Amino acid sequence: MTNGVEREQWGSKLGFILAAAGSAVGLGNIWRFPYITGQMGGAAFVILYLILVFVIGYAVMMAEISIGRKAELNAVGSFRKVKGGPWVLVGWMGVAAGFIILSFYAVIGGWTFKYIFASFTGLMQAGAAGEAGDYFGGFITNTTQVVALQALFMVTVVWVVYKGIGEGIEKYCKILMPALFILLLVLIVRSVTLEGAEAGLAFYMQPDFSKLTGEVFLAALGQAFFSLSLGMGCMITYGSYLSKDTSIPGAAAQVCVLDTLVAILAGFVIFPAVFAFGLEPASGPGLTFVTLPSVFSQMPGGSFWSGLFFLLLFVAALTSAISLLEVVSAYFIDELKWSRHKAAVTMGAIIFVLGIPSAYSLTGNLNIAGKGFLDAADFVASNVLLPLGGLFIALFVGWIWTEEARKEITNQGEKPFGLIVPWVWICRIVAPLAIGYIFFSGLKW
Repeated sequence: MTNGVEREQWGSKLGFILAAAGSAVGLGNIWRFPYITGQMGGAAFVILYLILVFVIGYAVMMAEISIGRKAELNAVGSFRKVKGGPWVLVGWMGVAAGFIILSFYAVIGGWTFKYIFASFTGLMQAGAAGEAGDYFGGFITNTTQVVALQALFMVTVVWVVYKGIGEGIEKYCKILMPALFILLLVLIVRSVTLEGAEAGLAFYMQPDFSKLTGEVFLAALGQAFFSLSLGMGCMITYGSYLSKDTSIPGAAAQVCVLDTLVAILAGFVIFPAVFAFGLEPASGPGLTFVTLPSVFSQMPGGSFWSGLFFLLLFVAALTSAISLLEVVSAYFIDELKWSRHKAAVTMGAIIFVLGIPSAYSLTGNLNIAGKGFLDAADFVASNVLLPLGGLFIALFVGWIWTEEARKEITNQGEKPFGLIVPWVWICRIVAPLAIGYIFFSGLKW
């Protein structure tokens, strides 16, 4: 019960899966996954990434969903209800991560919105002239424009969360997620039929295992963990709206498959196109906003394909941002008994204001200990809060809350899960060691 009314639930299992997959599918899949794959040598990295998603990512996702469904509360309230004590801090880390990540994520979300329209108003000309980098640099240092687009993105996110679980998040994810797959498939058809696309497909699909190193393993592990929205309270919060008769292992597996599928499909959009035009797949974070406009500018109908790609990126950013605001809003709805409308609007406004320094830091003027504000915020969230959150969740379920977790995973024994024993040991040993490795490796400022 919240505010004297029955707590909201997903209208269907499909609604939960699409919303949770939407939370997981974001810029990490379509922006980060391809450039990391490019830097790490292609197909061998992809195979390692897939293994780690379905061993470690899947295990931690089930742990998070089980905590949320058992408690039927936000990330902080869930830990308070199922155990209490210092474990409540793990929930707080999730809420803090939601605040911080959404503050700078909205800035990048605004970029994607800008590039949809820029595709028809000058971006293609800049790409054709080899000036896509200058175009991007000119845009991100125009702070007034960047903040206005950040505001527009946040208003869209607030609107969906404001409408609630059934009429907001579930309803819009049922539209946005199929749209995302359709956009991906249309772009793949265009990309793989380009002359010279075969080299990109070979890079992406023919593994060279000699390229597997400790650095590649760490990159694959980090990508698997972060791309699933783990450690930030999203899956605990979404799990808290899940009906008691839904199979958690089945639902979590479907979320992992959908999330991974988007990342893999994004590679089929990007690598054939990049190789077809003789560009560098290892061009780093600039691959999306600098390299790809140069690619699209050389295609027939380039404005259309570019606009379609950045629309895809906008949809992916939006579905993730919605879950981040829901994590934060759910705390105020459950714990402080705020109305959903008050929580969504107030927290959305505060997060927008928190994001303004990230927007200003793109001019190079706002630094923290040598890092731009946006990069510093990303470091604190991605390198500290998320790994610690995931680490403690795995340890909590593996060692402290094990019997209750077993009951929740098997629906009180009604739906046996054949991998329950390996799952417990992954939570106890394998996941903590792997996530600890991510954490300690990522602490270098």
